[in-house]
Amino acid sequence: MGSKSKALPKGISAAEFDKAVREMRAIVGDEHVLVDEEKLAPYRKIMMPVPDEQHELSASVMPDGVEQIQRIMKVANKYRVPVYPISTGKNLGYGSAAPVQRGQIVMDLRRMNRIIEVDPELCTALVEPGVTYQQLYDYLQEHKLPLWFSCPAPSAIAGPVGNMVDRGVGYTPYGEHFMFSCGMEVVLADGQVLRTGMGAMENSNTWQVFKWGYGPTLDGIFTQSNFGVVTKMGMWLMPAPPDFRPFCIQYPNETDITKIVEALRPLRIAMVIPNAVVIAHTLWEAPCTPVKRADYYTGPGAIPDDAVKKIQADHNIGAWNVYAGLYGTKETNDANWKIIEAVAAGTGGKIITQEASKGSKALEYRFDLMKGKPNLGEFGLYNWRGGGGSIWFAPVSQAKGSETLKQMQMAKTILGKYGFDYVGEFIVGWRDMHHVIDLLYDRSNPEQMEKAYACYDELLHTFAKEGYGMYRANTAFAEKVAATYGPVKRDVEKRLKKALDPNNIIAPGRCGISL
Repeated sequence: MGSKSKALPKGISAAEFDKAVREMRAIVGDEHVLVDEEKLAPYRKIMMPVPDEQHELSASVMPDGVEQIQRIMKVANKYRVPVYPISTGKNLGYGSAAPVQRGQIVMDLRRMNRIIEVDPELCTALVEPGVTYQQLYDYLQEHKLPLWFSCPAPSAIAGPVGNMVDRGVGYTPYGEHFMFSCGMEVVLADGQVLRTGMGAMENSNTWQVFKWGYGPTLDGIFTQSNFGVVTKMGMWLMPAPPDFRPFCIQYPNETDITKIVEALRPLRIAMVIPNAVVIAHTLWEAPCTPVKRADYYTGPGAIPDDAVKKIQADHNIGAWNVYAGLYGTKETNDANWKIIEAVAAGTGGKIITQEASKGSKALEYRFDLMKGKPNLGEFGLYNWRGGGGSIWFAPVSQAKGSETLKQMQMAKTILGKYGFDYVGEFIVGWRDMHHVIDLLYDRSNPEQMEKAYACYDELLHTFAKEGYGMYRANTAFAEKVAATYGPVKRDVEKRLKKALDPNNIIAPGRCGISL
């Protein structure tokens, strides 16, 4: 019987592919290897401006544990069949579950969904890659544990391992997710199992409490890479504070971004505001309110500024909407609240408290995220223009007002040239800002597909010329983004790949790394 796969791995015959699939079925069971085209449909759901065929997978295999992954690695090496590991595959704006290169077998880790341990005294957790944020949240609620975690948005269907491995961010004081991870278990291409940090030592009970171990710290090379399959991850949980006081400060003008950043940066660095502050533009807030674009503009090109102003007035949305929170005791928060009030008054901002936010979907989902409560509120973005096209452009900026205004104006100009709206936000680290722009377009419209690709390409190269690099990138642009970081870094990555995965079987092409 010939292979039913629509897209065989590069250089692999149908006969060899079928042998590999048969051996994988013997490992995980027939029902956990998918080849039929209709059953692979969920993995093909991409939102990027490239043809589906470019990211077509050949099959899906779903192991339920480390031992099965080790055996799959042997088969993959034997037949030179590449596998593309995913956790929950819900990384929508960055490429979803589809592989970087056509023909790879998606290794779907959803069956590995065990919460292995939660230590309420040390505030740590050890989880597998199939665990979702909602699952972990429900576990903490069910066991009445007063612990919070940080999650991205939308988060209910995504998981902490996949997000951490892709170096995602969230909105609580633990919002830099890789920083608050502690210990990984990784299956290497040759089947060996590596535990990083203190996990390398037999009988260690400090794997989830001390990150570094002895010698070089290896965790980082397994993030945004393809050097192994992460099968367990430790993460630090945050004690629920006695008093949590989320707030929003709204500003009326786009140019206010300069004074917003200058006023907030000292508070963030000094930890008066301990969480990752979000500064969201009107058009990020509007779809989540929800507001329909078609109610304000149906003409060609980007939505005009006067229509954006009308949305602000009609729906009480700022040109910029600053989300942050105070986490502490009532006494400390009372003291810090006076600082927040003074900053808002001095910069022309209007504070909206949690009590005043009742009834606003946009505010409520943001406030929930700041206490680690997963939700899908941000899916409203996909209804703004319709058509299912979304590609996230995410350069890093210094936390300086002049830099953020410059980036916003550069992006808005380029987006407008191609007829797209500026739908952006800044997420504030201690000294940096993640500038996240959702390039929304109609994927059923060939002209918009073509323009969206060209627009992203121009954004990428224009920003790179100014020295602005991307902190994450979708799979369609992995190679181009990797190229902006220069040849030496890429050469080192290639040498690591050759040493750890000489047959190039783990996700070749991910983050531009391949042999």
